[in-house]
Amino acid sequence: MKNIRLKESELERLYVIKKVIDGDISQVEAAETLKLSARQIRRLVKRIKTEGNEGVKGRQKGSNRSFKNEFKANVLALVRSQYADFTPTFASEKLNELNNVKINRETLRQWMIKDGLKKEKSRKVARIHQSRTRRPRFGELIQIDGSHHDWFEGRALKCCLYVFIDDATSQIVSMRFEQSETSMRYFRCLEPYLKTHGRPIALYSDRHSIFKTTRQECVDGRLSDTQFHSSLRNLDIELICARSSQAKGRVERANQTLQDRLIKEMRLAKINTMEEGNAYLSEFIIKYNQKFAIEPIQSEDAHRPLYQDAAKLRQILSQQSTRKLSKNLEISHNRLIYQI
Repeated sequence: MKNIRLKESELERLYVIKKVIDGDISQVEAAETLKLSARQIRRLVKRIKTEGNEGVKGRQKGSNRSFKNEFKANVLALVRSQYADFTPTFASEKLNELNNVKINRETLRQWMIKDGLKKEKSRKVARIHQSRTRRPRFGELIQIDGSHHDWFEGRALKCCLYVFIDDATSQIVSMRFEQSETSMRYFRCLEPYLKTHGRPIALYSDRHSIFKTTRQECVDGRLSDTQFHSSLRNLDIELICARSSQAKGRVERANQTLQDRLIKEMRLAKINTMEEGNAYLSEFIIKYNQKFAIEPIQSEDAHRPLYQDAAKLRQILSQQSTRKLSKNLEISHNRLIYQI
């Protein structure tokens, strides 16, 4: 026999309807007792006679906001064919943008979990650490990093994405794909940023040898600068080297988002080469900043004017080396001898 759990109000209703069925009271009296209409009493009598005591619960209707099975099936078919490895949030956005299908991300998440497209993650124990306050002005601190990854999912060789992100706003100010991480390739990413926005107060990097010298010889009592650091000094831009990846968490978290979203956006746009990727980045940066950038604490722009013309800037952002002139007026560079 099936066990039925009834609320106190349902038990009272069942008791009264049973008296109607047994002929002890009329339907009008039952309606007055339960404060229902005579029509509702007749429906309850009919359901209890056909369904038993469970009929007192009434019809179990679905939510008025629930979707039809056909719509759900069509949405999941689209997800399987185009967005199987997307997060529910990103898949919801692309369904709306590319397929004109509006679906709440949480609803889609539940559907994807039940369909096996996504595994429900267990919550991690939060690691408590004190966060650093954002700089108040746009251009006061720019976090920079190179992210090595299979950005084209095998359609092209693995490469490095250079990312420059503003600390005050989380706005990406420059990005570029390069084959590897070198000073000259950082210069190629830095140059268009300087021409567009001007000179920031400081750049915040890791302690890679591009930024932090590994040489021990000293100049005037201090370690000699790296090529990148020397160029920043000529532009009056401070270089700060973080002691941990968490210290420059703004750009590290941006890299994680880019490894999810940028990769899938390029897949949908059928971008298969590094050159096509660099051409697409300006469009992607606009979309990214519209979604993730925030307003700075202070509205003042901290960037300073760039006084150098294009030729002088190119000279500053170049590979430079120091050589001694021999007595016979010759210098050696890259295994070649130049005579003055």
